[in-house]
Amino acid sequence: MFKLENTKKLKNTLLSFGLSTLLVTSAVAATKESSVDGAVKYPIKDGKYSSYYVNTQEVKNSAIGRTPTKREITAWDVDAKPDGTGLPEFDMKHGEVVLGEDGKPKKAEGSVELGNELYDAQCAMCHGDFGSGGKGYPMLAGGSKESLKIQRLNPADENPNPDTPIRTIGSYWPYASTLYWYVQDSMPFPHPKTLTNSETYAITAYLLSVNNITIDGVELDDEYVLDKEKLMKVIMPNHDGFYPEVDTPNPKDGVKNMTALLSDPKIYGTGTRCMKDCIKEDVNNLLMKINIDLTANSNQPMSVERSLPKVDASSVKPGQADYEASCSACHGNPAIGAPVVGDKAAWAKVLEKGVDKVYHNGINGINAMPPKGGTDFSDEKMKEIIDYMINSSK
Repeated sequence: MFKLENTKKLKNTLLSFGLSTLLVTSAVAATKESSVDGAVKYPIKDGKYSSYYVNTQEVKNSAIGRTPTKREITAWDVDAKPDGTGLPEFDMKHGEVVLGEDGKPKKAEGSVELGNELYDAQCAMCHGDFGSGGKGYPMLAGGSKESLKIQRLNPADENPNPDTPIRTIGSYWPYASTLYWYVQDSMPFPHPKTLTNSETYAITAYLLSVNNITIDGVELDDEYVLDKEKLMKVIMPNHDGFYPEVDTPNPKDGVKNMTALLSDPKIYGTGTRCMKDCIKEDVNNLLMKINIDLTANSNQPMSVERSLPKVDASSVKPGQADYEASCSACHGNPAIGAPVVGDKAAWAKVLEKGVDKVYHNGINGINAMPPKGGTDFSDEKMKEIIDYMINSSK
């Protein structure tokens, strides 16, 4: 919920430069005087703010790229704010309003029932049925506002607290507009920004319904249809649970409020200070460890190359494109628990019961994986994808 001081300045900068120079040029423009990090303002000195270097080069007469068109800006600028700014009234495509069969703008709206169908097809494979959560992906429903008061104690304490706060859409998120924006901008994970405005309203309606959120006292049953006007009426259970106030019309006021809070010594612990031999217990009990070796991916050489890779159509194997579009989110991430493509040992174990059993599990579902991974692929297409995954893991 924290907004940077230069949010508005940065956005205006982004809109005024060519598409291919947005990141480099605007980053320079936004860091000329100071930087805000964690509500603390650091002046830039000797090319650094705090311990970090910043790019202070002057950029003049840049002729790279071009000025984006109004249509491109409209398609790109999809922010949705708590006051309703940015929430669409009509369906849009490529920055233009979609017209219905009657020639009039098509209203953006979606029912809980449609949202349920879309969720089952594109979201359940990661977030579980009814938003119950999946391995590596968060719960979207459940919990309570009261659970947020649970404090985690030191795990080395004699009786550490076994319970934790349960932060879900219904228990934690203060604004429903954030839910709409996040789904539209970032989901579904394998192919974000593919949902129409109406489909996004539908999924938002479904997620609100499984969190038992009401609108004007009305429960969101299957027939309930959500649109901009109704979404603006949603009052989330934790709407007043964040402090200080950072959702301010002027982002600078939010920064001031946060800075004042963090500068107040009364909000911090007042226990006995310790400078030596503070921890008497086994230090290993206090360590948080990552079970997956990230060395290979964390030491990649830096590159400024931005060209799209050239793909030789003849090199794309049967099943590869569909795997990358619909299956790689789970089978390419070792944190999820599904056998990762390329892991010879994992796939050797999967194949112990025979390839026909692997086909059967892929088509009918197994454990957290829904039938066909939540897709509508034919049985033959699924076998083709499975063959690609197996052959790539030998």
